[in-house]
Amino acid sequence: MKAQRPSEPENHDASPARQGIQSVELAMTVLQALEEGRGPMSLTQIAAASGMQPSKAHRYLVSLARVGLVAQSPSSGRYDMGPAMRRLGVESLRRMDEVALVSEYLPGLRDRTSHAVNLAVWGDHGPVVVRWEYGAHALPITVRIGATMPLLNSAMGGAFLAHLPEQLTEPVLRVQLESATLDPSTRARVDAIRSEVLREGVATTSGGVIPGVTSIAAPVFTAGDSLPLVVTLVMPARGVTEEALAGFSAELLRSARAMSEELGHATHGDGA
Repeated sequence: MKAQRPSEPENHDASPARQGIQSVELAMTVLQALEEGRGPMSLTQIAAASGMQPSKAHRYLVSLARVGLVAQSPSSGRYDMGPAMRRLGVESLRRMDEVALVSEYLPGLRDRTSHAVNLAVWGDHGPVVVRWEYGAHALPITVRIGATMPLLNSAMGGAFLAHLPEQLTEPVLRVQLESATLDPSTRARVDAIRSEVLREGVATTSGGVIPGVTSIAAPVFTAGDSLPLVVTLVMPARGVTEEALAGFSAELLRSARAMSEELGHATHGDGA
């Protein structure tokens, strides 16, 4: 008797448009409405924000409340995130490797711009380079992973100056400048850098660390109170026009926003 060939396991990922469960996706719109509401919301507000009739939104809220993802205040009747949602959020943050998640975006940014990209975190002595993706253009610089960069003269330093509290940056700045205090001209320069970065969204330097190199840096915001990371585009200064620089800055900001959202930062249209 001929043995039957075992059937191959079904490949659920084979179809380009995988079938899902619509009710789960609709329930997520209710949770997203609560997230974007930034506080307790009424049934009417949730229905409007999720694009549902109140009766339909109420059915989803009842089910979500049963599993603890939503809670309703007995006094006001308003809805908010439930205990199960808070536990999920805490566990998600515990598991998150911010550098690893952001690093996945770096090759794409490099390929779209053709220029080198690096990622920096804040260390005890200033910005520390933790990832580097070389682009298609030769640079008169080789930066080793783990290198600490200057605050005043580097683009990544400017981004950190703009988005970190002075209690963190000023002691590092004093050490880097080998000065017991910051003189008025240095403070004015720091204020100018901070104002420009907050206005433009990016920090830009040309020849600040290495002559002939232009750098553009943007912050990547995280969830909660974690310190931001900074992603930087590094390119030869020669041949980079104002128009090209503006285009690279826009692409960097788009990428930084996507990275921030990946890390759970609620941008809600405020830009990265």
